[in-house]
Amino acid sequence: MSDNATGKTAVLLVNLGSPDAPTPAAVKRYLRQFLSDRRVVPRSGLLWWLILHGFILTTRPKKSAERYERIWSKEGAPLKVHTEKQAKLVKGLLGQRGHILPVTWAMRYGQPSIPETLARLQTEGITRLVVVPLYPQYAVSTTASALDEVANWVAKTSNPPEICTADSFFQDEAYLAALEQTVRTHWQQTSLPDTDYCLVLSFHGQPKNTLGAGDPYHEECLATGRQLAERLNLAPEQYRITFQSRFGRGEWLQPDTAEILKELGREKHRRVDVICPGFVADCLETLEEIAIEGKATFLAAGGSVFHTIPALNEHPLWIAALTKIIEKQLHD
Repeated sequence: MSDNATGKTAVLLVNLGSPDAPTPAAVKRYLRQFLSDRRVVPRSGLLWWLILHGFILTTRPKKSAERYERIWSKEGAPLKVHTEKQAKLVKGLLGQRGHILPVTWAMRYGQPSIPETLARLQTEGITRLVVVPLYPQYAVSTTASALDEVANWVAKTSNPPEICTADSFFQDEAYLAALEQTVRTHWQQTSLPDTDYCLVLSFHGQPKNTLGAGDPYHEECLATGRQLAERLNLAPEQYRITFQSRFGRGEWLQPDTAEILKELGREKHRRVDVICPGFVADCLETLEEIAIEGKATFLAAGGSVFHTIPALNEHPLWIAALTKIIEKQLHD
């Protein structure tokens, strides 16, 4: 069958975003938009404006640009590169399964933006749209923020398309199977780990106060981590679920990835592997924060062997899982 028999249905994949270039100016523009989002930083008023513009945006862009420079590829920002490839592969697989329709992508912050992409789709005559935020675990600061941006565009648009969304897929069987195979392939390529081994499952952090605010993110991360560990037949002492990317002085979800890597290094663990199940595409947080900074932290603390397991990226099982998630929305 063809969902696009009338030429009106499309799919939009949404991810977080990246600066346009690994430069202080581009990073400053990106951070200004990111940190002005009330879903990310639920503060407003003169005090936060002064902190953001008087301190953060004057000191952080240069350092962040240097971090982006370390992982920037010839094709551009890794997150954008992988997201674009995912969209193309999903379109192809949907076509093989009888769903002939456009599949495009947008970023919550930076380019291509959600409003501009939605406007383009409307000019192309799209009247039905499946929006898939590429965050396996639902969080107010990610999934809800992306859907806010879609809703804001709809509110300002006359005759917008009918929209359905996939909110999260933290325990989707096909998603978990793709993660499992990624780990098992890594083990085969690096030799199977011995008893002195720990797999760190690192998720992006959130302020701890989200726990009491109805945000399911923490529980969904724990569920994904535990189910993946079970599929891999790991004993409790062979894996740790942690949270990275702590920002500011407030209390964040624990345990902190960097602190756990220090602890494992001090315990002289022979080998530690790190996987980031919450990121379906490699980006600054996986390629720089974990693969570079995390490795240095572990080795400096006394650890021996450190590996970062790649994100799902264009793994065939992940493309198939994402296609199934979209198909469910098309059928519904």
